[in-house]
Amino acid sequence: MKNTFGQSVKITLFGESHGPAIGAVLDGLAPGIEIDPEYIKIRLALRSARGDISTARKEKDAFQFVSGVLDNKTTGTPIGIIIPNQDTRSSDYQLTEHLLRPGHADYSAYAKYHGHQDIRGGGHFSGRITAALVCAGAICLRTLEQKGIFIGTHIKSCAGINDANFADIDEQVKILSTKSFPVLDDNKGLLMKQAILDAKNDGDSVGGILETAVIGLEAGIGEPWFDTVEGILAHGLFSIPAVKGVAFGLGFNFAEKRGSETNDSPFITGDKISFKTNHNGGINGGITNGMPLIFQCVIKPTSSIAKQQTTIDIKQKENAVLQIQGRHDPAIVHRAREVVNAMTAIILCDLLALRYGTDWLAK
Repeated sequence: MKNTFGQSVKITLFGESHGPAIGAVLDGLAPGIEIDPEYIKIRLALRSARGDISTARKEKDAFQFVSGVLDNKTTGTPIGIIIPNQDTRSSDYQLTEHLLRPGHADYSAYAKYHGHQDIRGGGHFSGRITAALVCAGAICLRTLEQKGIFIGTHIKSCAGINDANFADIDEQVKILSTKSFPVLDDNKGLLMKQAILDAKNDGDSVGGILETAVIGLEAGIGEPWFDTVEGILAHGLFSIPAVKGVAFGLGFNFAEKRGSETNDSPFITGDKISFKTNHNGGINGGITNGMPLIFQCVIKPTSSIAKQQTTIDIKQKENAVLQIQGRHDPAIVHRAREVVNAMTAIILCDLLALRYGTDWLAK
């Protein structure tokens, strides 16, 4: 049973959706890194449910550091984070306790844990756990920003509606972190929100694609073959609930083009080497090349929908019909943005610590 990820900077997640609390342990950060509680609250708020396009479950996400932080500075020991669950309603799951929810991890969890898993709200498989990930990731995000490295994610598409592409990427990456609905074109954002509401009114849900850009990374980070930047990032990103695809740079669009269209030609100005294009998303041979790191994550439609569905009663071992009750998101792509940012920040802190040493992040 493994719930830990990372080599030098590591993250461990624990808790269940309707348990007393969720939490994380962030281990490997150097001592002396400043912790900004207000900054963490802002990042958690970007992940939180809001308005008609999110679940009615409202959690305050009142985090508490139980180790590793003293006088708002890291001590160098594991940072223990606790976030109480306050707005649980476990009775929503009693009537359907033995019915496997389509699209969820109910059966795979049953097969692995032999029926002993916590089924309330998805238990340990719930997106609720990502609040602890975002809290830990906020520490890493702030640390990276102090080193001139910034991460920004926008909804590239949702319900078939496409956002604008990155243009002034340095400015846009920073602006995205201030937007509750992260799009580059606000008019497209309004259309996306309406599409989410339309799906909700139909008792259904929608998915989307998130595109992330990282600026300020130097060339030379990462390893060839088995610890490539793409490989490590994909490993962490696929751990996020509902992520079903990850691509870098042009991604699957490479298949439609020729090499003459996709090769990024280098050029030099003084001592600075750069590239005329960035089709490869800032990575060559698994190692950063100094251009913005760009990747996309596919977020599937929320599995919990109000429509009636066929399923199995796992206790009676017979076919059944399910009508899901409770409070659910008609889309999670806008909330998943901050989870992707957090996971990216944790992984980059790990890669940078491996490259330059653990103390580099505190200097």
